Amino acid sequence: MHTPLVVLGGGPGGYAAAFFAADEGLEVTLVEMESKLGGTCLLRGCIPSKALLHVARVIAEVDELRGDWGVEFPQPKIEIAKVRARKEKVIATLSSGLKQLAKRRNVKIITGKGTFENSTTMRIEGSDPSIPEGGKLTFDKCILATGSLPAMPAAFNIGSDRVMDSTGALELMDLPENLLVIGGGYIGLEMGTVYARLGSKVSVVEFLDGILMAADRDLAKPLHKKLNELFENRIFTNTKVGSLGIRGDKVEVAFEGPGKFGTELYDRVLVSVGRRPNSQGMGLENTLVQVTEKGFVVCDQSMQTTDPNFLVIGDLAGEPMLAHKASHEARVAVEVVLGKPAAFDKLCIPAVVFTDPELAWVGLTEDQAKKDGIPFEVALYPWGASGRAQALGRTEGLTKWIIDPESERLLGCGIVGAGAGELISEAALAIEMGCEVRDLTETIHPHPTLSETLMNAGETYYGTATEIYKPKRPKT
Repeated sequence: MHTPLVVLGGGPGGYAAAFFAADEGLEVTLVEMESKLGGTCLLRGCIPSKALLHVARVIAEVDELRGDWGVEFPQPKIEIAKVRARKEKVIATLSSGLKQLAKRRNVKIITGKGTFENSTTMRIEGSDPSIPEGGKLTFDKCILATGSLPAMPAAFNIGSDRVMDSTGALELMDLPENLLVIGGGYIGLEMGTVYARLGSKVSVVEFLDGILMAADRDLAKPLHKKLNELFENRIFTNTKVGSLGIRGDKVEVAFEGPGKFGTELYDRVLVSVGRRPNSQGMGLENTLVQVTEKGFVVCDQSMQTTDPNFLVIGDLAGEPMLAHKASHEARVAVEVVLGKPAAFDKLCIPAVVFTDPELAWVGLTEDQAKKDGIPFEVALYPWGASGRAQALGRTEGLTKWIIDPESERLLGCGIVGAGAGELISEAALAIEMGCEVRDLTETIHPHPTLSETLMNAGETYYGTATEIYKPKRPKT
């Protein structure tokens, strides 16, 4: 069996590439090891975690109404099987929709494990009757889109289901009385938020001196404060986990740090220390494709690898490992296959942490600007001055712009607060289009909304923000 284009991997990058290629008139075959399309994001990542975070957020909103708002509710009763079933229904609905879209576009889907014998031949193993006779599929071009896997250090892989990665945590098999999250990154904090709101006592241990170290410290501080309340002061930074072991029906954890030392027992442990690209075991060594020591496939801005027959997208192509990056890279890869002069040259890629409060950023951060020696000025707007934030009782938020002091161009933006992930797209558009602060401040924003804080932060740069008094410092 021969196909002009084969896409290996059916995640957000893979199915986006296959669908776009089909829309452009190409004959496409998509090879996916699992029976459902969607990849990590849909099946055991972005979507199920956000479904559970929605439950957590509604519970939190009910709690916030108690007391000062004068509204009382009984404590919620959690039926974990129904919560799990609802999450699975969301996954099934979206995955079924992808299957129908593939069918309508005449994208041929083969379920099986693909391994390359050379630069033009893939061997497919599995029970799918669509697998060609002899299991061989030849192709002209291949787009690699196999994504990434949760990293599990050997010292923590003790062969017990009580020690989970993010996939295991999303299964939500039970609600442990005590859960330890190893790692203060976004995945661990999101899942910790879910379990804490559903009733578990959650602790977080982080080897570095703060949580979310990739994020701006001005943004991380309000989140740290809120999570410390939710986790009842059980966030331990500058602390190492020396070992894990099973003692009866508990996990024994040995800590080494100033705030946490010695051993403690937990019902479950979530290991969330990052992800690794899924580049092993597919026969890339039989091609001209080069792989880095960290497992990423070497490519250029056109997503072209060192093998002229292969392109790569998504997590496999390098950081940041984000679904929306993968889907945009997919379009570039297909255009290159079509012979168009395409390149992935975005100025910025937004990132969102769906904790409570949410944290989002795009473009240049203050830390990066300092590291690279880039001149910048900061414009901050505290949400305590926002009428909408006051009405919602969510005044912990903050909007922050990074600005070029000479051209007044917007270089970066960070937001922490309710709905930050929904707000950051305006900043991404402004940076991508090369807007200046004046473009932002002269754009009328609806009142009262949280989106106003983007405009208001720009006004603080000029010292003209209505709701706060902060004169602009004279340039020296």
